[in-house]
Amino acid sequence: MGYYDQDYETRYRKQKGNRGGYFLASLVGAILGVFLIVVALPRIGFGVLPYSTDSDVEEGTTNNDAVRTENVSLNVVTDITKAVEKAGDAVVGITNLQTTSFWSESSRQEAGSGSGVIYKKLDGKAYVVTNHHVIEGANSLEVTLSDGTKLEAKLRGSDVWTDLAVLEVDGSKIETIAEFGDSDALKIGEPVIAIGNPLGATFSGSVTQGIVSGLERAIPVDINQDGAIDWQAEVLQTDAAINPGNSGGALINISGQVVGINSMKIAQSSVEGIGLSIPIKSAEPIISDLEEFGEVKRPYMGIQLQSVNEVSAYHQKETLKLPEDVTSGVVIMTVDPNSPAEQAGLEDLDVIVEMDGDPIKDVIDLRKHLYNKKKVGDQLKIKFYRAGKLQETTIKLGGNTL
Repeated sequence: MGYYDQDYETRYRKQKGNRGGYFLASLVGAILGVFLIVVALPRIGFGVLPYSTDSDVEEGTTNNDAVRTENVSLNVVTDITKAVEKAGDAVVGITNLQTTSFWSESSRQEAGSGSGVIYKKLDGKAYVVTNHHVIEGANSLEVTLSDGTKLEAKLRGSDVWTDLAVLEVDGSKIETIAEFGDSDALKIGEPVIAIGNPLGATFSGSVTQGIVSGLERAIPVDINQDGAIDWQAEVLQTDAAINPGNSGGALINISGQVVGINSMKIAQSSVEGIGLSIPIKSAEPIISDLEEFGEVKRPYMGIQLQSVNEVSAYHQKETLKLPEDVTSGVVIMTVDPNSPAEQAGLEDLDVIVEMDGDPIKDVIDLRKHLYNKKKVGDQLKIKFYRAGKLQETTIKLGGNTL
């Protein structure tokens, strides 16, 4: 027989009904909570976005929850941008064209490229300074302006010793002329900017920034590629990036003035950030001579030379008869007929040790004194050893190299 407990059934139904009510109330509360969070979130400080991705929101909307957007164009002007704007268009590309076939001019091909600086415009012509090594061996030359215009260029003159050259082009399309500054006034740490065409036309007008890293650096140069140092180039050192194709371009100061002609870099795997530039103060007289005469007017002695330190100890003693305490100087190997040296009484195997009171240790010293301190027609006082005896003479300098 079954037993029916009415109170139990009543209690069971109440509990079941209560659980259903609890569930429904919880669900409604959750939904309301989510709704309130969605509505309130944009008003909470950490939820406010600094921009909107809704393209339909327009300026002036009354929707307080929308963030207005606008395109902002920045016009950034600094001393650097002003300097580049002033000098940039005066820096051009130089293309070295060489004929590969003896029979056809149409076979001209690009053998190399570099940069140049337009520094003068006169009587319908414009003049461009660049490096000698940029134009060396060219059958023809082409200048490319900053806007891409190409002009045929004529070589006015070139100088291997200073690695400078001057070109002439039609000036009718030239508008910007570079201003030369004072490289003698530069200070170590001063900001400078290199402008040129590294790697050719693809990167034309490239601008790199750096500082003056060193002044009056003496860099040995082998002019004739015979393994012997012929000259010491006095250059500026900068850490502004200078790459192949920058040669002949401008190194400018923060005022947009040209203070150097970029010439070379130290290209070793262990070296970074050593670029070299010819100071414009030392370049200006060379540029002037090349433009006017097609060559640099240098004093002429009429001798062939060799440094004493390149002569064996045996020949220093037995052939040159030098005293034991004389271990430097310059040996005259040959004297040109009718030259200033011959007229002054100099002979083969004389050893020059002093010029105008300055000691002469080697060929580089002699050339630097002759080319940097003397002019054509000047008097030059020389002390020299002949057969072990110190003698003196005076030379009136002529007008050719050495």
